[in-house]
Amino acid sequence: MPARRILIAAVIAALSLITACSGGGGAGGTAAPLPSGAELVKKSAEAARAAKSVTFSMETEGTPPVQVKKASGRLTGTGDADGTLQVDVLGTLQEISFVLLGETVHFKGATGGFQKMSRSQLAAIYDPSAILDPDRGVVQLLGTAQNPKTHAAETLDGADVYRVTATLSQQVLATMVPGIAQNVDATLWMDRATARLIKADLPLTGGKVIVGFGDYDVPVKITAPAG
Repeated sequence: MPARRILIAAVIAALSLITACSGGGGAGGTAAPLPSGAELVKKSAEAARAAKSVTFSMETEGTPPVQVKKASGRLTGTGDADGTLQVDVLGTLQEISFVLLGETVHFKGATGGFQKMSRSQLAAIYDPSAILDPDRGVVQLLGTAQNPKTHAAETLDGADVYRVTATLSQQVLATMVPGIAQNVDATLWMDRATARLIKADLPLTGGKVIVGFGDYDVPVKITAPAG
């Protein structure tokens, strides 16, 4: 009798394993094929070209050779932006708040009031307006991506995304993150429904840069600081 019970238990376990592996025998057990990497980067570039606004973030891990260690803010399709930067100045991290309106940048450090610089002066440090510029930013970055390959459909911070790897151009990357001096074998995450770029992981010598995008097309109004 004990041997019979053992045999029955083994049969039940085997049947359970077969059912689990077959996804229950229904249509839901077959994973949908992944879109090609080339198709995804093309769609993502088109989505970036159509974007009217976006929030952005950038942070570093380790010691990659870039001056800006952290950034976050809001950006309109016309290139106006506001946010904060954390910049390495001779080995010391300096926090800078900025408001970019037209050709004028209002900026301030941790103490004191706002001062002014030109857009080109800010661009030498970090140029958020490049992100949605179709001739310099994400559109060009994805349009020139080499060997894109889709690896998985997964979830990232609650969003359904595709994970893609591709080699990105140093020339285009450097317009958005000054200091990058090499092509980058990047990992990209793109929203499954809209194809919009959500995150980019950029490994560099000494560390990495992680870039994030969100709140696409949410209305943004950039105003000059008082005084």
